[in-house]
Amino acid sequence: MQVFRLLVSIALSGLFVGCATGPQRGDPPMPIAPYVDLERFMGIWYVQGYTPTPLDPNAFNPTEEYQLRDDGRIQTTYRFRADDPYGQEKVYRPVATVFDTETNAEWRMRFFGVVNTPYLILFVNDDYTETVIGHPDRDLAWIMTRSEDIEPGNYDRLVEELTKRDFDLSEFKRAEHVE
Repeated sequence: MQVFRLLVSIALSGLFVGCATGPQRGDPPMPIAPYVDLERFMGIWYVQGYTPTPLDPNAFNPTEEYQLRDDGRIQTTYRFRADDPYGQEKVYRPVATVFDTETNAEWRMRFFGVVNTPYLILFVNDDYTETVIGHPDRDLAWIMTRSEDIEPGNYDRLVEELTKRDFDLSEFKRAEHVE
């Protein structure tokens, strides 16, 4: 039932966003990364913090991998272990389209082949080792790094990127990476 509610929510969000013609950066609009070099952004990212959804309420060892396809879209692979570090592996493969080609920081992520939802790259550091992703409604967010480990001070600094954009972090949680 929870998965059904999530799909309906994503579908309605995608329907309303799909009708818009311009960038969707929230209400009020929020700053996003000024420019994302797609080639440098590709590869594996370790999710350090995230807003759980019915699809990943207790994700362990979560990673997100991006691959630029020949058609210009981005193949995404979200992989994690469910409920404990050795739980069942779950894999989702949404496909992204760059929506704002001036910045490359605003994507539309297509789930299950039918549902499009906005995906904003709010921050990426100069060496492409840290990024913060969010949804325009400020209810879903992800902190990711190129390394499994993150220093507590760096994690707090990246959470601040969400705080200064007024994200709802009441459900946000730290992801665990266990070998």
